[in-house]
Order: sequence, then structure tokens, then C-alpha cells
Amino acid sequence: MKPKELLAVTFGTFVLIVLGDGVVANVVLGPRLAGAVASYNWNTIAFGWAFAVAASGLISGADNNPAVTLAMAVRGVTPWSKLLPIILAEFVGAFLGAFAVYLAYREGLVAAGLPNIYTTGPGAFYGPDGASAGQYSILTASITEFLGTTILMWGVLATSDRRNSAMSKAGPFVVGGIILVIGLCLGGPSGYSLNPARDLGPRLFGLISGTQGLFDGLYWLIPPVLIPFISAPIAGYLYDLFFASEAQPEALKAAPLKSGAAD
Repeated sequence: MKPKELLAVTFGTFVLIVLGDGVVANVVLGPRLAGAVASYNWNTIAFGWAFAVAASGLISGADNNPAVTLAMAVRGVTPWSKLLPIILAEFVGAFLGAFAVYLAYREGLVAAGLPNIYTTGPGAFYGPDGASAGQYSILTASITEFLGTTILMWGVLATSDRRNSAMSKAGPFVVGGIILVIGLCLGGPSGYSLNPARDLGPRLFGLISGTQGLFDGLYWLIPPVLIPFISAPIAGYLYDLFFASEAQPEALKAAPLKSGAAD
């Protein structure tokens, strides 16, 4: 595999994390350091991640999601000989992206006690009085990650389907829109990783930089990492079974979509 190809993958994932984790840092740190009561805005984060995905695909045209990369290898689009190098490049890009976010927000992060702005996690749910009533379980988070990754994979494949050729050039923005709707509609229980590199790469950097609790328990491994790797290949099979208008692997080899996902 040519070094230029790996650099494109690394750079694409770097851009994804710089912008995606950057919007989280911007939203979380500003109100927190100002002493405001509200320190979290889900809609802002969902829109930020959506445009981060679009920008990553538009600027670099490279893969940025190991789960999608694996699914494309299973489908015969990505050569198996390239699978491991591409996935490693995606993780390296994600780690470097988290490092860049840390440099950009270092003073704020230190002042706020190095909060977790890097990773997804189980969401809280609230009682009628507005107080937290608990967190979603690993099982529930895994189900939502499976559903979200499935929908994302279908969107990636649909943009390369010949019947949708009119929107093929807008692929990065279409995938970004899918990320947005997944975040708004299914993001609560797990934070919608949908992308093993997006979560594990920054998580490793967060551990090095001093953020606490990032690897407590097994949550970090199952919903954000293992489930997308399982879901994406299954989604590819289901797309061919129910939706594809042609022999997908041959069509994708001719005009592959490289925008990847969030995601």
C-alpha cells in the first residue's frame, strides 16, 4: 500500500477528530469555566460531529472508520492486504486528532480538571423531578450502537448505489446528514460512537493526558468498539439482500465512496 494512501487515511481521521472532539470541548468547557448551570448542548454537538464527518470526507476523500473499512473488505471492495494498514492509520489519525484538540483547549481543560471531552459513554436518564435516575446499561447502549452503525452503513452504501448516482458527488454531506440524524434520534443511550477509531484513539490519548476513568469496567470495549465492527458487515449484507439495485461490490470498485463515518 502506498504511503500517500495511508497518509490520506490518517489525515482524514485526524480532521474528523479535531472537529468532532473540538465541538465537544467548546461546548463543555465554555459554560463550565464561566460557572453557568448548563454545561452541555446536545444539538450543538450533534451538528458539529455531522459537519466534522462531511469535512473529513470532503477534504481528504479518505476512510476514517475501521468498522466501515472492515465491511468493505468483507464485501470485496477493500483488498484484505490493505485492511490492517488502513485500520492502523485510522487509529493513529484519531489519536493525533485528540492530541490536537488538547493543544487547542489545554488551558481550559487544565482549569476544568481535565474532563472527558474525548469519548462516548452511557447516557443518563432523568426522573419527573429532573434529577438523574441512572445510566443506560451496556446492553441498551450496544443495541443503539448496532442500530446506529447499521443505518450509517446503509447510508454509505446508498450514496454509491447506481440508482442514487445524482447524489454521489454530495456523498460526504449525505453521510454527515445521516450522522446528524443518528445523533439526534439514537445518540442518547451510548453517545453514538459508530466508529471504533473515533472512540478508542482519543480514549488512549485522554488516558495519557490525565483524564480519569476512561478505562473503568468493560463499557469502553463493547458498545463503542466491538459493536460497530460487528454491525457494519452485517449491515452490508442486509443492504445487498434488501436494497441494492445492482451487484454492489463491482459497482463500488468502480466508484468507491471514501468518506467513511463518525463517527
